[in-house]
This record gives sequence, structure tokens and C-alpha cells, in this order.
Amino acid sequence: MTLKAIQSSRKTGNEPFQLADKNLSINLLAFWQWSSSDLLSNALRGILAEFIVASDLGCTDNIRQQWDAYDIKTLEGIKVEVKSSAYLQSWDQDKFSDIKFDIGVKETQKVRQADVYVFCVLAHKDKTSVNPLDMSQWKFYVLSTQTLNEKVPTQKKIALSSLLKLKPVEARYGEIKMVIAQLCRMG
Repeated sequence: MTLKAIQSSRKTGNEPFQLADKNLSINLLAFWQWSSSDLLSNALRGILAEFIVASDLGCTDNIRQQWDAYDIKTLEGIKVEVKSSAYLQSWDQDKFSDIKFDIGVKETQKVRQADVYVFCVLAHKDKTSVNPLDMSQWKFYVLSTQTLNEKVPTQKKIALSSLLKLKPVEARYGEIKMVIAQLCRMG
């Protein structure tokens, strides 16, 4: 027996929860507000970083595919992997968090599937004014997968200091698409 994938549709937030055929007083927006308001949490910040990069690439018309071998596919067919890290977390901290990224090959694959990586650092260091929705608080580093494969082929994690030694291209929001296009033309 084969159970085919369910194709999700883009939601508005107005969709009501139901009990049998009766609409309840809560809707999908209430769920999103309840579950997704802590933008500094590691899991949600990673998804937010994917959205930020996708928006810069003009790729937000579709919905996010959680289990793909890469995070975003551009209109030009470039496969992009997005990684995120931050100095600040929503919980109490004794010090800034170390900036590290997971770059390991997925267990089900033998090679990195993306063409390019975008490493997103929420670089702001003041808890009273941190705002993950402020693009000026982020730094973006773009690196070809070819460079990762040549320089750190079996490495599972990379610290920001080691990443910078690989000479990624630093980009601001609004420049990521151009930087990726240039890297892929050179690659």
C-alpha cells in the first residue's frame, strides 16, 4: 500500500477549529500566536531565518517544505540551505551563546544536497532591544556548498570563526539573491 503525500494549502489564519461540523471560537491565527510568538527560540528562529532568506529570494509564494533535502529552491533552480544562530536566547543567560551551525550531511543522504548555504546570524547583543523582525540586526554569510565540501567535507558543525576563515560573502537583507547568483555563476 502506498499513501501519497498530502498537499498542504496556504492558510490565512482565519480557518476555525471545529468540533465535528461546528466551528469553535478559536482559529488558526490564535494557534500561531500561541505557538510561534517566541521568535528567539532556536527552532522557530531557524524557520524565521528560512522565511527571511526566502523573502529576499522572492520565494515565499509556496509553503515551506519541512522534509526536503534543502530549504529553498529559487526560481532559477538554485538549491539553498539556510542555517541560523544567535547570541541572545529568550531564556536567562550567563553569557552570549556561541555562534555555531550544523553543516553535517543528513543521515539519509551521502552528500550535501544544496548548491549554496546562507548562514544567518541574529547578531544583536542587547536583550532590551533585540528584534528578530529587524533585518538590520541580522548578518548573512553566503558560501557555496562546493567550498564546504572541499574544505570541511566530513565536518558536522562549524563555528562562526571557522566559517569566516572559509571567506563567505557577507550580505545584508536585500543583497542575498544577488550574492547567491554571483556565487553560482562563478561556481
